[in-house]
Amino acid sequence: MDKIMTNEMAFQYKFLPDKQYLLELRRPWKLATLSIGMSWLFYGALSYGISDWDIGISVIMGGLTYLCAPWSLGVLFNAVRYRPRGWPLQILAAFLPALFAVDWAYWLYHTAMGNEMLRWENFKVSSALYFICGSIWYYKGSLRDLIASIKKGGA
Repeated sequence: MDKIMTNEMAFQYKFLPDKQYLLELRRPWKLATLSIGMSWLFYGALSYGISDWDIGISVIMGGLTYLCAPWSLGVLFNAVRYRPRGWPLQILAAFLPALFAVDWAYWLYHTAMGNEMLRWENFKVSSALYFICGSIWYYKGSLRDLIASIKKGGA
């Protein structure tokens, strides 16, 4: 397939999140998986006694991941696949909310709270979780559609 974007591709690919993006975040299966993930984060924050893992940072980082990770993955995928004008800048732009969600918000929060930080360790784990969650929540459709697509081999 030619890497030049056709008019049809350009119409389908929107760089900035729109109303449809926000509606996708309201799908019950996405909200259920967010709830399960947040429950695990809260359990860890309350059980493990790690200096930089508490409820506050779990809410901030989990919420930012839910809001931004699917968009970041979509921009990365589409910028590499279709190579629209300015695609290297789009790739850079996709990493900015990721960096904010996995590191900058972490640093701001713990600096304000005066907590000891394990920044590099947190960055590695949180980056992986950000992109895993983004990959899951990027799917546009119902849970039934997702399962059918997986069974067909094309999610």
